[in-house]
Amino acid sequence: MYSDKVMDHFSNPRNVGEIENADGVGQVGNAKCGDIMRMYIKVDNDIITDVKFKTFGCGAAVATSSMATELIKGKPISEALKLTNKAVIEALDGLPPVKVHCSVLAEEAIKAAIKDYYDKNGIAHDIEAPGCSCDSCCGSCEVH
Repeated sequence: MYSDKVMDHFSNPRNVGEIENADGVGQVGNAKCGDIMRMYIKVDNDIITDVKFKTFGCGAAVATSSMATELIKGKPISEALKLTNKAVIEALDGLPPVKVHCSVLAEEAIKAAIKDYYDKNGIAHDIEAPGCSCDSCCGSCEVH
């Protein structure tokens, strides 16, 4: 049912925890399944130098959070903003269709953290509040 990579990121998640005095924090959740993700970013010269997450949810939620942090750590914000849920799924060698919404939440949590960073620093942006854009989602994603 789950790939070896999903199981590895669930059993040995990377970048778990909080960043004190984070430059940006984003939290998103899905009311239907109960998953909640919070992402913390540290930024230096437009580079995400550190990223951590706390996720309450299923194994797929933990795995997608972990993989998403790995995909943006050390990257420019502009690159992190291009991260899609599909890229997270591909990096994990796939997810069951009923778990695709977890990858959407990971993408949206990162965007919410970057939006928070921009807002705190008065940086103009066109990042909208996170909202689900996934065709296979349950449609009940919420921003907290």
